[in-house]
Amino acid sequence: MKLEEELIKPGDQFIKKTVSLCPVCSARIEAVIFHRDNKVYMRKKCPEHGVFEEIYWADYKLWKEYLKYDYVGDGLSNPRTKTIKGCPFDCGICPEHKSHTVLGIIDITNRCNMKCPICFANAARAGYVYEPSLEEIEEMIKNLRKNSPVSTTALQLSGGEPTVRDDLPEIIRTAKKHGLSHVEVNTNGIRFAKDIAFYHECFKAGMSTVYLQFDSLKPEVYEKLRGFNVLPYKLKLLENARKIKHGSIVLVVTLAKGVNDEEIGEIIRFAAENKDVIRAINVQPISFSGAAKKEEMKKMRITIPEFLKLVEKETNGKIKVSDFRAIPWTLPVSKSVGALKNRKYPEFTNHPHCGAATFIVVEDNGEINPITKYVDVDKFYDILWDVYNLAIEGKKFKAKLNMLKIVKTVKGGLFRRFLLDILTSGTYEALAKLMNKLIMIGCMHFMDAWNFDLERVQRCTIHYATVDGRIIPFCTMNTLHREPYEKMYSVKPEIWLERNREKELTPSIT
Repeated sequence: MKLEEELIKPGDQFIKKTVSLCPVCSARIEAVIFHRDNKVYMRKKCPEHGVFEEIYWADYKLWKEYLKYDYVGDGLSNPRTKTIKGCPFDCGICPEHKSHTVLGIIDITNRCNMKCPICFANAARAGYVYEPSLEEIEEMIKNLRKNSPVSTTALQLSGGEPTVRDDLPEIIRTAKKHGLSHVEVNTNGIRFAKDIAFYHECFKAGMSTVYLQFDSLKPEVYEKLRGFNVLPYKLKLLENARKIKHGSIVLVVTLAKGVNDEEIGEIIRFAAENKDVIRAINVQPISFSGAAKKEEMKKMRITIPEFLKLVEKETNGKIKVSDFRAIPWTLPVSKSVGALKNRKYPEFTNHPHCGAATFIVVEDNGEINPITKYVDVDKFYDILWDVYNLAIEGKKFKAKLNMLKIVKTVKGGLFRRFLLDILTSGTYEALAKLMNKLIMIGCMHFMDAWNFDLERVQRCTIHYATVDGRIIPFCTMNTLHREPYEKMYSVKPEIWLERNREKELTPSIT
């Protein structure tokens, strides 16, 4: 019996086959994607543990619309591992991977200055300390920079809590020394709030962005998720950012039904009110690991279409579902500029169902409007593909003339100037000028073993660098590889404390 005949039930409409994981034993198993009642589901069968079904995408119509942005990348010409066990078990990156690294991540510690009730990964609870040396971190940076044909230009320093490391400024300087143009720090914000001198030192060292954990504007949500009200530290960090003139903070929202899903409108308005320092809101719908209970997942799971509809509802229709585009919408920008300048730029060749984003403009009177009010983004997208196709055919003069058509897609002189600067210069600085006028609202739905889709994994552009020379996609790192990897390169807490007598395993917040 064919897989689809076995797993597709009456009323289900088959879409495709894929490969997934058993959420119990992590075995590689076949799965089917289907739609029913305008929702997309995954169903799969493990020979040992039976059949599993999970919501994949809560709007089939939008699923089909986003397929317009489907583009498979070329991957790396220098993969680090061979195909032996088969994807996703050979991550490193193996030859089966189809996208290069757009954002590299290095976990510089698993120590933390918080003890969140929902976290089991920090050093105190995990029972081991993972903290690579500065020399090991430098080798990981070098490894990311060796990627070919497109070298990694953006890096996130993560953890644990990166700011518990006193040498964080030196790590940032090291990244900048090796040519990383964008270096961001993923943080709960406590140390930067308490110690403005340390924050300023990191900024002066070359830190581009603070990637700030920001789940809510309500103290009770933090008390539930983090064990105490952390909000005052978040607000203090914003004050400190103004004092040191650092204007690039991203609010990172872990979104869960019944917890903070009715706050997204308030968070957007908060970002608009603080647009002098806040550049983006990055929403990450909650993912589940380990022995997650089906009832818990059903209660808390939010898919990308549901998030988009929340935004529309909570902004009273100011920002609509139709204002968002799939992440690969940006692809013809890098493609066209690269073809005209004879060079390769980082390309978001993610799967179209991995994420969605839009930009908002905050007017001087505080009014919020989506970018689609100022730019015909679909015409913009089509023109840039035409420019790219003409350029690779050797018709660069005609391609440049076509580039001028972009002016007609923009309703406003300010945007025309910024966009033309980006498209003609292709520089990070030109992009930064435009980004300072906008706030991005993005949503990336990272996978877990329940909704794991191999096609999405193979096109991931967010990759961890590891001590052993591998480069591992985000979703496989956190679903399969993190625990065995960290244990291999970790020490027991008592050994770490003996080696670091003047440091604390879990630094005090007060």
